[in-house]
Amino acid sequence: METLSVLYLWLKAAHIIFVIFWMAGLFMLPRLYVYHQEAAPGSEEAEKFADRERKLIKIILNPSMILVWILGITLAVTIQAWSMGWFGAKVLLVLGLSSYHGYLIAYGKKLARGERPLTGKALRLLNEVPAIAIAIIVVLVVVKPF
Repeated sequence: METLSVLYLWLKAAHIIFVIFWMAGLFMLPRLYVYHQEAAPGSEEAEKFADRERKLIKIILNPSMILVWILGITLAVTIQAWSMGWFGAKVLLVLGLSSYHGYLIAYGKKLARGERPLTGKALRLLNEVPAIAIAIIVVLVVVKPF
């Protein structure tokens, strides 16, 4: 039983670490998009930003999100969280963040093609989405209000 307890703590630590990596990437990507969008379409500068965005997505964002899900599901199974009200709300928010993640990737592909569907201001506002979601998630996990 003690081994399971120690393993649980390591899984939880890893989950938190990869949440931090994922959130850092979700904060950074829209900011890169702002700079990319301000560069002339097809310019060398725009191409450099597209390359940075691809690397951020492939090296940090996608692996971190996958590990967050794997570790989170493992932890949920371990503590049988499915019946806890706060956990359902957390899952909905994490699904929302995962959708946001997908939206950002799709937006990056549009930028790479030279499309600019959002304004710089709208992209800056997108930076607030993960901050709000993660604040609510932390409250749900720590306080467990329901």
